[in-house]
Amino acid sequence: MNRYLTSTIVILFFATACNRSNESGTGAATDSAALCQDSMNCSSNLPKRFGGLSQKALGSDAQGKTADSSGMVWIPGGEFVMGATDNGGRADEKPAHSVKLDGYWMDATEVTNAQFREFVKATGYVTTAEVVPKWEDIKKQLPAGTPRPHDSVFVAASLVFSSPKIQVNTNDVSQWWVWKKGANWKQPGGPGTNIKGKDNHPVVQVSWDDAVAYAKWAGKRLPTEAEWEFAARGGLKDALYPWGNEDIEQGKPKANTWQGNFPNKNTVWDKYYLSAAVKTFKPNGYGLYDMAGNVWEWCSDWYGDQYYAQQSGTLVNPKGPAKSYDPMEPTIPKKVVRGGSFLCNSSYCAGYRVTSRMKSSVDTGLEHTGFRCVK
Repeated sequence: MNRYLTSTIVILFFATACNRSNESGTGAATDSAALCQDSMNCSSNLPKRFGGLSQKALGSDAQGKTADSSGMVWIPGGEFVMGATDNGGRADEKPAHSVKLDGYWMDATEVTNAQFREFVKATGYVTTAEVVPKWEDIKKQLPAGTPRPHDSVFVAASLVFSSPKIQVNTNDVSQWWVWKKGANWKQPGGPGTNIKGKDNHPVVQVSWDDAVAYAKWAGKRLPTEAEWEFAARGGLKDALYPWGNEDIEQGKPKANTWQGNFPNKNTVWDKYYLSAAVKTFKPNGYGLYDMAGNVWEWCSDWYGDQYYAQQSGTLVNPKGPAKSYDPMEPTIPKKVVRGGSFLCNSSYCAGYRVTSRMKSSVDTGLEHTGFRCVK
């Protein structure tokens, strides 16, 4: 972990984001203190890789393939109420609103290491985490006049989970996320780790750009946030989770999440500390696996904290806001991630709820973030 990177830059972002109530943009004025408390849970103020929307995935000319429906499930579409109606929903999950979707195919599981390896072998693609960041990209997201960091911080790296030995303030994610040089999809925990024997685990340490590049090659795309939530519900109405309303830690393990005291003690009641192989837990009503827990999943939508509040009537095949706006970090373009991960706990983020929304900068790779595709 580079102290200059995580202490100087991250604190700088946190201080500037949490002390402004709003800036010109797509977001409406909010109380920043309340917003920081409400939104920090899982994905705000992470140590930054710095880049912006690189567009490298959108501009890729790699030869793709024609997608078939193998490994996919048909989602019939229909009308549903999107967003939270329960007290557990955060502010950006409300108000609930009506959405109508056409039918679509969705991957039954997250994209696996084996599938991603096939893509890399066929195209020679290099992921974001394997590329050294450039100062020209970094300074676009920093206040004017910020001095250039030392050359030592410009390394190919990604974010790795590191459990603290004692209980820490869960508002400070730098206590358990660290930049690790050499961490990438092949070495998700950094040098010394690998994915041998994990072909059927979800690929992680992939940025949004990486996920889009894979989807294009596969002849597919990332799901919209509305498509993701509709599919996660599995045909159930007003359920809190993909399996219904039974609490996550009641009965038998239903998803790969964190049990115990987050982030320093996991009792591993569900038998998994990090990722689990896909199809380890029962699918939802549509036959989709891991729509709760295991790894967060990238969606195609930009994140907007006020997007739901700005809607009226029934939305038909919505694709999210025209641009990103997160009041906590307004200069950083972010995309929506859904579904929760092996780090989600009821005392922390409960991201395994079907309405839970989080967000991440488009060039950020994390040890608990992957994706699945639709067509």
